[in-house]
Amino acid sequence: MEQQKHYDIMEVCLLAGKLLLQNGAETYRVEDTMRRMAASFGIEESNSFVTPTGIIFSIETDEPIETKLIRVSERTTDLQKVTSVNRISREISFGNLSLKEAYNKLKEVENSKTSFSFLSQFIAASISSGCFLIMYNGNWNDFISAMIAGGGGFLSLGYFHRLVPIKFFAEFMASIIIGLISIGLVHIGLGHEIDKIIIGSVMPLVPGLLITNAVRDLMAGHLLSGQSKGAEAFLTAFAIGSGIASVLIIFK
Repeated sequence: MEQQKHYDIMEVCLLAGKLLLQNGAETYRVEDTMRRMAASFGIEESNSFVTPTGIIFSIETDEPIETKLIRVSERTTDLQKVTSVNRISREISFGNLSLKEAYNKLKEVENSKTSFSFLSQFIAASISSGCFLIMYNGNWNDFISAMIAGGGGFLSLGYFHRLVPIKFFAEFMASIIIGLISIGLVHIGLGHEIDKIIIGSVMPLVPGLLITNAVRDLMAGHLLSGQSKGAEAFLTAFAIGSGIASVLIIFK
């Protein structure tokens, strides 16, 4: 019976860690949350090893406990889910949730839809593209053009990612679409400064959170995770840059 409880604790901790890692949390936050949750359920010694693609977790007790490994193949950015898991973790630390209640709440977070619809994300990407253009000293006459190019890039990113679930390919194709739309808008006279339009339009694709997490993981001593996230951010930046460069070389 006691051993079964230990396995249940591992399941809860691993589920929390998986949700954090999948939705954009830093590696050290994942490990710290899992350790605190295990301690709240009476496990004084626990060990975890977290990388961007997997979690290894074990607890030390008088009885032999097998180490468990889970694979994390898909990652996105949903800070609402990260906040929800942190809130559940705090409730566990305060003793307000039992093991079963914590597991059920975590499953609810896992099965919940994103808090923003695709239409809301599309509108936000479009408006932010125009705002980035102004931030980079662009002309207000190009605001609409940046919105159109940025929105088109965001739509194409979602489409190509569903068509071919390879992040690099989707980002490369989205940047090509942004470049083509920007050149087309300038050609018909709706846009004026093509460089500012492109810069503003690609900003929603830039992996800002990934770069931030890579730096924070490196500073926290998680060298493997920091380097891998940095490499992923570099590939994204390379995909964006190469896509725009290809369009400019061919059509400009």
